[in-house]
Amino acid sequence: MRANPTFGLTRRPVLQSVDELLEGATGREPFGTTDSKSGSPFERVVIGGEAMIVKYVHVDRDWTMRFNGDIGCHPAQVWESGLMDVLPERIDHAVVAVAAGLGRNGWGAALLMRDMSDAMVPPGDELLPLDQHLLFVDDLAGLSARMWGWHDDIGLVPLDSRFTWFNHAQLATESCRGWPEPVPKIAHDGWARFEARVPRDVFTVVDALRRDPSPLVARFRDTPLTFLHGDWKLGNLGTAADGRTALIDWTYPGEGPCCYDLAWYLAVNRARLPISKEATIEAFRRSLEQHGIDTSGWFELQLRLALLAALVVSGWEKALGDGDELRWWCERAREGARCL
Repeated sequence: MRANPTFGLTRRPVLQSVDELLEGATGREPFGTTDSKSGSPFERVVIGGEAMIVKYVHVDRDWTMRFNGDIGCHPAQVWESGLMDVLPERIDHAVVAVAAGLGRNGWGAALLMRDMSDAMVPPGDELLPLDQHLLFVDDLAGLSARMWGWHDDIGLVPLDSRFTWFNHAQLATESCRGWPEPVPKIAHDGWARFEARVPRDVFTVVDALRRDPSPLVARFRDTPLTFLHGDWKLGNLGTAADGRTALIDWTYPGEGPCCYDLAWYLAVNRARLPISKEATIEAFRRSLEQHGIDTSGWFELQLRLALLAALVVSGWEKALGDGDELRWWCERAREGARCL
């Protein structure tokens, strides 16, 4: 493995109000996106003749932030810490300014971004072009390699909580709130389907890790860690006019295993992958090597753990889909469980 780099981060200023963030803005109007299901509202504005998007985030209205226990506002922290300035040149994060300390207890923020709508992967069921898919995988590897050995001293998503999403306690909290957003309720119903559809040994392992993911976390810490974006879904990805990869929505960043970002990509985008999951995994490993990361001695273990972890988080979604896909993930979960 490559030696740990030194990250010289230069902090970015954050603004203190939306008025300051949107000074000189015209044409303010609500903006909707079919892919965003977190509950956070958006606006489209024009500043200096350029179209911009504003995203307003706060734990009170964004269930994904509640799942992370995010009262520090991770999207604002990534910006303020300077982490966005050390990303690979091929990653376009689109953020231009942030106002923080908003809402109840100052836990919220407004994020001003260039409007990347035309660059993003269009919604739908069509397969990704192979070249674009491979570029996304290579850029995931490039981001992992650039940040190899990074340690979170900022307070982003802890590895210990990354695998608790959609667990029993979090869904109980959303139930007590009256299911204000649809996705957690769908997940609740999906987990009931999961129990009914998967082999008992798989259910037992996954359910135990939903309740206590510490065995996963401990084994992951036996492998190298890096910086994770945390949500490589196609709704957050695109190809900018200059050919760079647009990667937006920095809600789940933190320290973790690169194979988990890959596993998440495979899980949430599976219907649109132009090649098999196995071929995508091999492409990712080759890209890591090409970016200077020696994958011997750790990659197979981390991959098996990551595929298991992906089912711990998204088994509910797999249980609502077709049998072949569910069986593939169950087999990977068995392989991962043997590594614990």
